[in-house]
Amino acid sequence: MSALSLVIRPEHPDDAPAIGRLHARAFGPGRFARTAYRLREGVPHADALSVTASVGSFLVGSVRMSPVQAEGPAFLALGPLAVDPSFSGRGVGSGLMRAALEAARAAGEGLVVLVGDAPFYARFGFTPVPPGRLSLPGPVDPARFLRLELAAGFSERVSGIVTAARAR
Repeated sequence: MSALSLVIRPEHPDDAPAIGRLHARAFGPGRFARTAYRLREGVPHADALSVTASVGSFLVGSVRMSPVQAEGPAFLALGPLAVDPSFSGRGVGSGLMRAALEAARAAGEGLVVLVGDAPFYARFGFTPVPPGRLSLPGPVDPARFLRLELAAGFSERVSGIVTAARAR
């Protein structure tokens, strides 16, 4: 298999239609019922921290960051991370994760949470959210509710139910 000519860059507002089609291909119609999707519903993601991957003119991956809050300072929810099924297993998701986390660190963010596969996200430093610290407003397997602290001690400053942050 040949190497991909992958271009990873910040998301542009005009990427939205292609990202919507990518989400439909990657997740299908069931995505609308997931707790993580519902958390982000109706609240804009952070364009400056969201990243896309393209091969030529074809958008093959996207990861978005959205501002969230609980008790304490606001932080970020990562997701969805989507890779076109025909490009799965070729490093697109890992490249997107590295770029998005680098953007969050550069922006001075303190914490990123997500709902996802612990073995995949552990390679980027994510660990399960300790029981009783944070919770989501819908059902989630606790083993899939993960966090990555970008600023030392930030996790100790937040607790409670995670909701969308309406203004930052």
